[in-house]
Amino acid sequence: MIAIIVISIICYRRKSQQAEREYEKIKSQLEGLEESVRDRCKKEFTDLMIEMEDHTSDVNEAGIPVLDYKTYTDRVFFLPSKDGEKDVMITGKLDIPEARRQTVEQALNQFSNLLNSKSFLINFIHTLENQREFSARAKVYFASLLTVALHGKLEYYTDIMRTLFLELMEQYVVAKNPKLMLRRSETVVERMLSNWMSICLYQYLKDNAGEPLYKLFKAIKHQVEKGPVDAVLKKAKYTLNDTGLLGDDVEYTQLTVNVYVQDGGTDSTPVKVLNCDTISQVKEKIIDQVYRNLPCSQWPKAESVALEWRPGSTAQILSDLDLTSQKDGRWKRINTLMHYNVRDGATLILSKMGISQQPEDNQQDVPGERHALLEDENKVWHLVRPVDEIDEGKSKRGSVKEKERTKAITEIYLTRLLSVKGTLQQFVDNFFHSVLNSNHVVPPAVKYFFDFLDEQAEKHDIKDEDTIHIWKTNSLPLRFWVNILKNPHFIFDVHVHEVVDASLSVIAQTFMDACTRTEHKLSRDSPSNKLLYAKEISNYKKMVEDYYKGIRQMVPVSDQDMNTHLAEISRAHTDSLNTLVALHQLYQYTNKYYDEIINALEEDPAAQKMQLAFRLQQIAAALENKVTDL
Repeated sequence: MIAIIVISIICYRRKSQQAEREYEKIKSQLEGLEESVRDRCKKEFTDLMIEMEDHTSDVNEAGIPVLDYKTYTDRVFFLPSKDGEKDVMITGKLDIPEARRQTVEQALNQFSNLLNSKSFLINFIHTLENQREFSARAKVYFASLLTVALHGKLEYYTDIMRTLFLELMEQYVVAKNPKLMLRRSETVVERMLSNWMSICLYQYLKDNAGEPLYKLFKAIKHQVEKGPVDAVLKKAKYTLNDTGLLGDDVEYTQLTVNVYVQDGGTDSTPVKVLNCDTISQVKEKIIDQVYRNLPCSQWPKAESVALEWRPGSTAQILSDLDLTSQKDGRWKRINTLMHYNVRDGATLILSKMGISQQPEDNQQDVPGERHALLEDENKVWHLVRPVDEIDEGKSKRGSVKEKERTKAITEIYLTRLLSVKGTLQQFVDNFFHSVLNSNHVVPPAVKYFFDFLDEQAEKHDIKDEDTIHIWKTNSLPLRFWVNILKNPHFIFDVHVHEVVDASLSVIAQTFMDACTRTEHKLSRDSPSNKLLYAKEISNYKKMVEDYYKGIRQMVPVSDQDMNTHLAEISRAHTDSLNTLVALHQLYQYTNKYYDEIINALEEDPAAQKMQLAFRLQQIAAALENKVTDL
């Protein structure tokens, strides 16, 4: 028996030492690769900084395009919902007949008063959460409606959130798994917390963290657009994401075209494009440059403008697909500047799409036509043609050689990812420093909530620092910052292309890794994002630890100070929100679970005393005949 134990220990040690040696070897190889691309990164970074300076002057002139408070909260709370931009909370359109509007509004205001009764609201939430068909998605949406409906009294909203939070914590502590708390948004209160953080950190985003985040977004966008981007496969030569990497080498040349805008004066705008860009990509780059001092939401769409090339006395409309498009069997290639033989210094004219520019043969790039053609990726390609069924059979026969080739190429691809990473490093670091530095401004909500978590840990005799670290990580970095980092359009008036989104996801994952205390040992099977930031991750982890320690040592934020701060937010922004629409949408849940809610109120002594069930019945009677017509 002892011999078996000794052999087991020796085997374990050998395996551990072997894993450690492999870890050191991979680390060394990565450092070697990074060293090999360092000079290139310095040059790329210098070029990027020069280009960014031009845009920084634009930023200073037009300002960082931070969204107004209503649009920001609409996007954070409701854009991920199933209806997206058409969600009634974003459109604000309730179809109430004019003759009934006053009665409906009065009833909804009474419903608002009922929601401001803590006894009613807690019963309401508990009853809904006890319904099996009240899904996780419904909880998230309900919590967001509640946030808007109660925005006028954020101190009360915070009190409700605290009460529900204490109940949730009790459940996890009793079940002896407190570390799992806040891992997801499976309860109404968890989503309420996300929304509370979003509300309280808006001004901080606007005044502090917004600029480094915007510059990071712009730097990624610049870097991605400097190289070929496959319009069909959504893959780029310059990216941080290995799945979004354009593997094939595509020959290309950078061109500067001089663009005149129809009815836009006599001056031309120089725009940098690639000869392998599709016409839509060229249009987007032109729009980006010509309208750079306007918010993105005011830019014309690429489909709504025509691009004309004037090589001499003649003029030609350029389109993604037309009668000149290259065909090969059932495949059709999207037109590029190279296809039309557009050269450096060419003159292009951007104009609004007119009927005269939509020929009878309907082969031009008219709205709907290109979309329909691009929908079918089996027929249309841009830079890399997807593997055909016939080609697939051939490629399987040469699979052994292909595997050897792939192994050799992997290092080249990783070098390219490392090159992009090195170029963007300063921008990533600046963003991390802006949100993980307790020596700078710390929003009062963060200090207030972190202290609340510390107090609860002490109350429940939780001495495990890992648990408290996880709670804080799940309540702020993972709940708020990762969401904003992955979705810059939630805070800025920008359009995020899929290829840019792919790189942002890698940075967001690195941010998440930095917030965990678990050590991730590298191996050859490690995801590329972990290999990319292997050198920096320990430094980022220390930043998170120092940030949490720094906040703990700060002067506490009193309940009175926090309430004053919340009252200021309520005063400044409530009038701009669709409060009435939120109340109407919340009432739909009351209507759906009416009997269950009435029963819960009638069984609760406090609710009985305040006649809450009777008040709800009165509101229902006022709305009953009208809800179906809304």
